[in-house]
Parts: sequence; structure tokens; C-alpha cells
Amino acid sequence: MAARASQNGMIEAPRGLRADARDNRERILKAAREVYATRGIDVPISVIARRAGVGVATLYRRFPTRDSLVSEAFAEQFAECAGVLDEALADPDPWRGFCSLIEKVAEMQIADRGFTAAFLSRLPAEPEHERVRARAERDIGVLVRRAQQAGRLRPDFDPTDVFLLLRANFALAEVAAPLSYAASRRLVAYLIQSFEAGQTKPLPPPAALGVRQIHESLVRGRGM
Repeated sequence: MAARASQNGMIEAPRGLRADARDNRERILKAAREVYATRGIDVPISVIARRAGVGVATLYRRFPTRDSLVSEAFAEQFAECAGVLDEALADPDPWRGFCSLIEKVAEMQIADRGFTAAFLSRLPAEPEHERVRARAERDIGVLVRRAQQAGRLRPDFDPTDVFLLLRANFALAEVAAPLSYAASRRLVAYLIQSFEAGQTKPLPPPAALGVRQIHESLVRGRGM
């Protein structure tokens, strides 16, 4: 039985679970978020079960696949990411909306590297997440075009440059806080300034870099 979202956006446990089953589920999700945040989403399921204080069989009864556990562990973050895109698109100032999106998503990356790994992963059992990723690429393209039409974003900027920035920023999540936050803010500020219209030196051709390519590069880097 799948979890559902409440009216305030929080993820609720499935109805009909006994109190002990609900407690186990919440402990598993909490442990998964903590472990994914520090070690990424490729950590063995047994590590999460041990941290949650439950057996592996208990974990699999609640979450029969790794994909289902990742999906529910980061359900709120996926919703937050969609909300950030909505806010950026709704901003009447295209340049401000574009900059706000980059700044907020970069901060989310540093706050929770597990979520970034989840977002970039291929979760075939969770088609909703594939739709979220596809929508993100489409909406970023819309934001880029609007900011260029407003004369604020340099005309040779390509939507794939956003993923180039996020790939570079993701590496800073490995740095201990609070240095990671300071480094990320400085990197993002440097790059946003270079994105603004008025830069005269031409850029090399854009790289064909999107969510799929970032994920594949991360997998190769882990030797998987």
C-alpha cells in the first residue's frame, strides 16, 4: 500500500497499518534519509535496516524494492523541487526567476546529496520521477528562453548549461558544512554573473548534458 500526501504536503503512512508497523516504517524512512544524505543512494539495504533497528525482512515487507524506498524517502524533496520550478515560472521577472531557481536548487544539492543522487538516478519502477525529471528539463528551457527574450540572459546560453552548473555544484556536497554552503554560494554567484547578458567573449559550443548524462557520468565515476 503506497503512502499518500496530506493537504499540507507532508507524506503520510498508508492507512490500516498497526502502530508498530507505522513506527517501523517511519524509522526506516528516517534512517534511509540519513544514510543517503551521507553515503548516497547505493548503500546496501542492510545498512539502512541496521540503522533503523529492524531486520532486512521487515524493511522489505514495507518497501519491496530499493526504488520504492528511495521514492518514499525523498517524496517531499521531489515535491519541493517541483514547487521551486513553479515559483520560478510564475515570477514576472524572468531573470529573477531564472536566478532564483539556480540558487535554490544548488542549495538543495548541498543540503542533501542523497536527494540529488535520487533525482539523477534512473528509477524504472517509479515513472512519476521520470516525469518530474522530464518536466524539469522542459521548464528550464522555458525559463532560459524567457530570460533571453527579456535581454537579461546572454543569447548563447544553452539550457544544458544549467546541468553543467549543477554537476559542478554537486561535487561541493562532499565538503563538510558550513564550508560546502559558502563554496556553493560563491560558485553560483560567479556563474550567474557570467550568464548575464553583456558578456562579449563567445563560448565554446554547448555540451549535450542533461539529467541522463549527469547520471551516467556519476555511475561511471563510482565504477558501477
